[in-house]
Amino acid sequence: MSAIAYPVGNSLYLNITNRCTNECPFCIRNKSPKFNQQFALWLDKEPTADELITAIGDPTRYEQIVFCGYGEPTVRLEVIKEVSRQLKSQKSKLKSNVVIRIDTNGHGNLFWGRNILPELKGLIDKVSVSLNAQDAATYNRLCRPLQGERAYTAIIDFLKEAKKYLPDVEATVVDLPGVDKEKCRQIAAELGVQFRIRPYYEETYVK
Repeated sequence: MSAIAYPVGNSLYLNITNRCTNECPFCIRNKSPKFNQQFALWLDKEPTADELITAIGDPTRYEQIVFCGYGEPTVRLEVIKEVSRQLKSQKSKLKSNVVIRIDTNGHGNLFWGRNILPELKGLIDKVSVSLNAQDAATYNRLCRPLQGERAYTAIIDFLKEAKKYLPDVEATVVDLPGVDKEKCRQIAAELGVQFRIRPYYEETYVK
């Protein structure tokens, strides 16, 4: 059975779609049918907001609730908004340190053809954006975006806009050959966002 919610450490990850706007050959979805060798993340069908809320249960058990999974979560923008809205409506039950986060490739505005960040204000506490390269040519080679040349510029613009509406924004890169991590760190600094290097695991993957 597909997992639509799976715990990793003190966080609960929500697996809401397998659709993605990238075709990254290094992605765990191309390496294993199971995440961390235990959670089957290939979905038979995309879960509804109500199914996700049921799967979350008591949110106070977690430090973070993260929209992630084997696909790009922002392609299901309305589900993100509805689940977050319901969680925020329970804020009297939420501990002050419960963070609602999105892990995204930063293509949301490009996918929807509009700036979606204002719609997430007050609903999302943190966004982690996969910058993954120091320039468009490297990004296109590593991530194979379906939108082609426009994708990298769209990520930079997404990070700029995210800062205006969300309290915690970070750019991340996977530690892969060809990625100039220090240049990426500089880009994040110039954008005024946090920066994190994600280790790459060939056989196993830990978020």
